[in-house]
Amino acid sequence: MDLITTTEALSAACSRLSQHPFVTVDTEFLRETTYYPKLCLIQMAGPDPADAYLIDPLAEGMSLEPFMALMSDKGVVKVFHSARQDLEIIWNLGGIVPEPLFDTQVAAMVCGYGDSVSYEQLVNDLAKAKVDKSSRFTDWSRRPLTDAQLIYAMSDVTHLVKVYEALMSQLEKNGRLTWLVEEMSILTSPETYQADPANAWRRLAGRLRKPKEVAVLMEVAAWREREAQSRDVPRGRILKDDALIDVATSAPRSVEALGRLRTIPNGFERSRTGGDILEAVERGLSRDPASIPMPERSRGRGNTGAVVDLLKVLLKAVAEQEGVAPKIVATVEELEAIADSDTADVPSLHGWRRALFGEKALALKNGQLGLVLERGRVRLREIG
Repeated sequence: MDLITTTEALSAACSRLSQHPFVTVDTEFLRETTYYPKLCLIQMAGPDPADAYLIDPLAEGMSLEPFMALMSDKGVVKVFHSARQDLEIIWNLGGIVPEPLFDTQVAAMVCGYGDSVSYEQLVNDLAKAKVDKSSRFTDWSRRPLTDAQLIYAMSDVTHLVKVYEALMSQLEKNGRLTWLVEEMSILTSPETYQADPANAWRRLAGRLRKPKEVAVLMEVAAWREREAQSRDVPRGRILKDDALIDVATSAPRSVEALGRLRTIPNGFERSRTGGDILEAVERGLSRDPASIPMPERSRGRGNTGAVVDLLKVLLKAVAEQEGVAPKIVATVEELEAIADSDTADVPSLHGWRRALFGEKALALKNGQLGLVLERGRVRLREIG
């Protein structure tokens, strides 16, 4: 099994694949030592078994322009499994998000395969094949790649052809293809892959309770994100998450105060980086506390615990009845928001989710719908 190592060969392969209605795509990459994932291998296949290709993006002189052109071709559906990281790589390298898009992991949840069905399980159930896991944890940047690695990599996209065809058939049969289109709008939005340093604080803010702490976190997290991006190293190489939280809660204003924090490495406080952190702390402290967007969890939800518990039961009952994974319908955070407000701006109160679950959730909350147990199963019953 050969690797495509020239732009000319890649162009020919992409030309053939562009004649098909869909193409399956996967990538192998490394990101343990970098901020941006390093693309090491691209796999693509069409419905014709003859059209299956492995592309070496590390080959000298290789241009990925033909690949990017195929990813931009509106006439070809791009099929991925658990697409987000693959799409992030394509966005970083080419500034595009493949469209139209089909994510088999999301489609499987829409078709009722559970919240966390694995690719291996889908291949087993829908393609009637087994996935060889022996090369899963491998260094894809080393050359030459072994035959075992190449076979493993190719099977990822050849099995995906049958998985896609089976899921598409189910979606058309149960009338839920529009649900998937709605879901893909998030994955195909460039905003999903733009790592804005100004938003880096949101991932950690749930651990803080005071506006002043969040204000400092906003500045320190933004500084760390910019540093990681400019150096192309993981965030933790700059400063670990626990250290960011320590800085946010203690707000050190001197070299000595920074050095006393248990999560700050010895001597770190006197480096240039230590000075940058102290400057970020000052910027955070100068913010108006009233303008700080506190995370939802920090606000508390009053006496809504019992309502959330009922909504969880409702979600499980509706998901079971409709044959869809609960996780794709609503999250616990969304249930808490609905319990708190009938007009909460959450996905489960919009689009197909509202029709399937949101309206019932509001009816249950407002005493217009009841839950009853019949023969060991929860049933819905209108009240009044």
